[in-house]
Amino acid sequence: MTPAATVAWVAATDPARSSRSIENLIAEYAALVDAGDFAGLGNLLADSVFGGEGDAVVSGGAAIEKLFRGLVHVYEDGTPRTKHVTTNIHIEVDDAGATAVARSYVTVFQALPDLPLQPIVAGRYRDLFACDDGAWHFVERRFTTDLVGDVSRHLRGGSAALAT
Repeated sequence: MTPAATVAWVAATDPARSSRSIENLIAEYAALVDAGDFAGLGNLLADSVFGGEGDAVVSGGAAIEKLFRGLVHVYEDGTPRTKHVTTNIHIEVDDAGATAVARSYVTVFQALPDLPLQPIVAGRYRDLFACDDGAWHFVERRFTTDLVGDVSRHLRGGSAALAT
């Protein structure tokens, strides 16, 4: 079962609860990618734009799901055998409690039977969120690559796939 794409019934005027709901969305993104649940990822980012540093972006859940299915290797257990560890999360909710921006670091680890556990990429996310009818959701997610290891077993196209 795919988890809900938004965190519902959070008072938009409560910045602490809003920040926690946004942190939960950031964590849910990592959990869905690591589970290989690209349909769930498409639901989570249904009303979003996703991309790297440049102008190449995809919009909407179906396009984002298709992107991940074409980009990420999935193994026999149905997962990419990764753990996305998101840290240094900084969230700013606007005074009206209707929009927010967040930035965070991410380090992706991977292990396979013939590949010891290792970090394969580190970078930064820049996110935009909106709160509609009491529920927060992603509006935009951008990824900047800072450090690259061996991503050949994670991404089709290897490190060239990170150059968006």
